[in-house]
Amino acid sequence: MSASNAIAHPHRFSAFPASRRIAAGVIGGLAGGLLFGILMAMMGMLPMVASMVGSDSAWVGFGVHLVISVLIGLGLTVPFAHLVLTSYARGALAGLAYGVLWWILGPLLIMPSMLGMPLFMLDLTALMSLMGHLIYGVVLALVAVRVLKGRA
Repeated sequence: MSASNAIAHPHRFSAFPASRRIAAGVIGGLAGGLLFGILMAMMGMLPMVASMVGSDSAWVGFGVHLVISVLIGLGLTVPFAHLVLTSYARGALAGLAYGVLWWILGPLLIMPSMLGMPLFMLDLTALMSLMGHLIYGVVLALVAVRVLKGRA
């Protein structure tokens, strides 16, 4: 089944082969993660990410961030590509929603839990993180749609 035919029939889970959904998650996750990682580096946040694995190196933090970015990318593309990544418009909206979901789960819940910090702290850093997660989600989804359509 071709990618264009798959988009015409988004109701079928098999519309996109698993290999294409995986590629979309990896490539989209890396694209969004690289951009978001640059923003995190500019804000000096990478050492905090590194602290989740016992380091204070910005490079380690960047590596951890990219691994997480790919895993989160796969979490969107592998199970949900047939539902939300059938067009660029739907992808962008799904990416925004996915970015908000991971902003809540990541920096507001999981990371503070791991580091012994207060949960759900809303401050300027958290709002900047929201912006980064929104950008990540949109880039992830738009790149994933392009890969799924067979153009990457």
